[in-house]
Amino acid sequence: MDAPWLAPAAVVGVIACIGLVCLLARPCAGGVCRSRARLDNKTAIITGANTGIGKETAADFARRGGRVILACRSKAKGEIAAEEIRHATGNDNVVFKCLNLASFQSIRSFAEDINKNEKSLDILVNNAGLVVERQLTEDGLEMIMGVNHFGHFLLTNLLLNKMKESKNARIVVVASYGYSFVRSLDFDDIQNEKNFSAFNVYCQSKLANVYFTRELAKRLESDGILVNCLHPGGVMTDIWRDMNKCLKAFAYPFALMLFKTPKEGAQTTIHLAVSEDIDGLSGHYFEDCRPVKMKPHALDDEAAKRLWDVSEELTGLSVH
Repeated sequence: MDAPWLAPAAVVGVIACIGLVCLLARPCAGGVCRSRARLDNKTAIITGANTGIGKETAADFARRGGRVILACRSKAKGEIAAEEIRHATGNDNVVFKCLNLASFQSIRSFAEDINKNEKSLDILVNNAGLVVERQLTEDGLEMIMGVNHFGHFLLTNLLLNKMKESKNARIVVVASYGYSFVRSLDFDDIQNEKNFSAFNVYCQSKLANVYFTRELAKRLESDGILVNCLHPGGVMTDIWRDMNKCLKAFAYPFALMLFKTPKEGAQTTIHLAVSEDIDGLSGHYFEDCRPVKMKPHALDDEAAKRLWDVSEELTGLSVH
């Protein structure tokens, strides 16, 4: 006997069962930053701080008494987030400054402002990230790699001299376990013009984050600046806002059950920025507030150096 309703019902049943398993098996919130370190008289910049992990990180820094700069593309969203954090924490030294990581001109203007007008820069959190279908930045770079890696590469280098003036400065790079899903960077197609896949390019950008962290840590070894990267875990943020709507609707219920909240997802970022426990640790990859061994391909020093050289060329960075 045919039962045309059976297939849809079976699908619903399978989804319900998977959802129940996901709920019961939901991983704990992960590591928590236990440090009570204060940030009085210190300045921190967080890119993409108007929402998600970045906003939670900014709020935490504000509670610790720091001067917190929300570096965001949207003036409206950035100013709203800054006001919300000021109201929630009682720290009036939380400000928005415009930064579009898809524009080298914007990055240079932002860095010039910081270098000229800020008395110090103690913490830089390279947090902003996106996943979109293939499009180009203002300077003609593929957007995902352009924002997630090249934009942060230029920004960080332009702020290094200011950071070197501070004692025990720290750079935190929000990478992702996604780096493990690709085995290498295709330097012959760094613009990802062939067989574009948003997820694949996102994973490449996260591998680039890891390479950048390790190479930068080596270059700053004698300057007292700690550089580390992290996987925040699966987090309910809007980084996937441009995902296919049907796929997003299907995935959303499972994300609610499986993923961390932004506050939970921000804990490792905060830990790397403030904790006394990582003094002396640089060039490492962290998950749940603890260092984790990287996959062998992420330890490719030659690839990291090559990426640095390519990044210098594509961003027009002059290192003196």
